[in-house]
Amino acid sequence: MRLLRTPEDRFTDLPDFDYPALYADVDHPLDGIIRVGYVEAGPPDGPTVLLLHGEPTWSYLYRRMLPVLADAGIRAVAPDLVGFGRSDKPAEIADHSYERHVEWLRTFAFDALDLRDVVLVGQDWGGLLGLRLAAENLDRFAGVVAANTGLPTGDQSMPEAWWSFHDAVENAQVLDIARFVQSGCRRSLTEPERAAYDAPFPNEMYKAGPRAMPALVPTSPDDEATEANRSAWRTLTESDLPFLCAFSDGDPITEAMGPILRRAMPGAAGREHPTIENAGHFLQEDGGEELARVVAGFVRSLG
Repeated sequence: MRLLRTPEDRFTDLPDFDYPALYADVDHPLDGIIRVGYVEAGPPDGPTVLLLHGEPTWSYLYRRMLPVLADAGIRAVAPDLVGFGRSDKPAEIADHSYERHVEWLRTFAFDALDLRDVVLVGQDWGGLLGLRLAAENLDRFAGVVAANTGLPTGDQSMPEAWWSFHDAVENAQVLDIARFVQSGCRRSLTEPERAAYDAPFPNEMYKAGPRAMPALVPTSPDDEATEANRSAWRTLTESDLPFLCAFSDGDPITEAMGPILRRAMPGAAGREHPTIENAGHFLQEDGGEELARVVAGFVRSLG
């Protein structure tokens, strides 16, 4: 596997994101050593929250949430998925698979950082991967916050808005990362913020990850990831793992998943599941502080 590494100078002067860059080596039996970038905020001995981003963002997406969580006494860990942010980037689209991304995350979180009693916060692919990770490592997790995400198996049809995004990525000669992020936000990103989302990708060669992800979502019952996702559903719906849904009020891609998760997950029963108002798909941009307060309250409720 040929890996690309974004030059560090691409990440200088990022607005509102002055956290030290941290790195962990993920040693995969087939892929070799891959460097994963991440940031942390909050006390090292506080309860741990794992913040997982999606497509085509990176940990910069959580900059509005990190200080709120840290002030609440929470250790917030925000990694960059392999192929995104400061993490190494496999150069070929074919290098990316659902299974590989789950394993890269598992190795990062549990082998490299040895995280325990973790509360997952997953949005977009952060949930698609994180819910699999939780189902396959239940003993490591204290709870889940699902935010504009789901766990598709290919047994149900995807919404038209998602197919529009899928086709736009597939057909783009030049993948405009910042434009795709802006299209999922209610607020207007500043030029420096747009530049921060473009920063991990100096040119098209670095964008195999963002180009690959839409095609990895299971869209038919015989998809490569379908059986593993079905198994994850069975595990999660038979578990009492505390589960909170915090979806926005303006995301046509994932809005149908919120009620399904609330009904299906035993750990969601009896909880008040908040709606983050005036927010789009990337609710961390539109309502990050509010979402962080929701997460902090959920962590406190777990004792």
